[in-house]
Amino acid sequence: MLWSCSQAPEQKEMKSTFVMSDKMLKTTHFATAKNETLLNELQFFGKIAADNNKMIEVFPVVGGNVMKVYVELGDYVTKNQLLATIRSTEVAGYEKDLDDAKNDLIVARNNLKVAQEMYDGKLNTERDVIEAKSTYEKAQSQLNRVEETYRIYNIRKGAIYEVRAPINGFVIEKKVNENMLLRSDKTDNIFDIAEIDDVWALANVNESDIAQVQIGQNAAVTTISYPDRIFSGKVDKLFNFIDPETKAMKVRIKLQNQDFLLKPEMRATIKISFQENEKMIAVPSSSLVFDKSKNFVMVFHNRNEIITRQVEVFRQVGEKVFISSGLAPGEKILTTNQLLIYDALND
Repeated sequence: MLWSCSQAPEQKEMKSTFVMSDKMLKTTHFATAKNETLLNELQFFGKIAADNNKMIEVFPVVGGNVMKVYVELGDYVTKNQLLATIRSTEVAGYEKDLDDAKNDLIVARNNLKVAQEMYDGKLNTERDVIEAKSTYEKAQSQLNRVEETYRIYNIRKGAIYEVRAPINGFVIEKKVNENMLLRSDKTDNIFDIAEIDDVWALANVNESDIAQVQIGQNAAVTTISYPDRIFSGKVDKLFNFIDPETKAMKVRIKLQNQDFLLKPEMRATIKISFQENEKMIAVPSSSLVFDKSKNFVMVFHNRNEIITRQVEVFRQVGEKVFISSGLAPGEKILTTNQLLIYDALND
């Protein structure tokens, strides 16, 4: 009796008397337990940000009265789309310059014509023609300069300056309203336009984790708005300084933003995974059955022999789980319908 009490009860596999039907067999998926390099995963918090390389701040080049604003915050705009119009005395000065340049060109053209005719009649010298031609070319150059200023500044008649979008994108900041008076020395931007087909996820990495984060590591980003959707990317930049406000180092992950789901300033959870110098049995996390505070998998030999096997989970990373004991390489397990079969075998 003393000997029998000292022995731990031997753990046995629960073998099936269950036979899988043809219909269930067709809808059941399987996976093979494999030795794989152990993955680790770190979780950080951060936010979504617009790509600075695809964001333009729009400044007014003149002061004046804002006549009309054509867009609102969050609107999508195309390149050269009209954003606002400003009536400005500075623009009126440009209009005078344009009129003066046109008149000077007319006078210079007439003078050149007269000088050429007089030279043909031997009433003046070749030097007079050259001087007249030089004056004409200077007048033409001055007119070209003023007209180019008009094109660059989007100036229109009536002392109107047009603010136009420099790129395609969304209006992510707007600091101007109709009837606002802008000072000529105003240095603040009035619009921010950003392309968000690609965005950044900025993660705050604690000092204790900095050594484990490297460029090229895989990252999975989730947001409160889309909790069931994972946006995948890679670490592409480490900001090698500690932010004095967050006491953390920022890490950047570039993400493709299909359908513009991710918005700048969204809060984000960022999981960064990396490999360790160790191997362990790995299976899909969908194969696990959790019951009575334990983890099980359903080991498949054939439709007549399906075994409930208890396993010890070492770590789960994304859709993969690493098993420290309970499975051997090459064993085949169920990844669908396993809960139904578990209930049938163990109820």
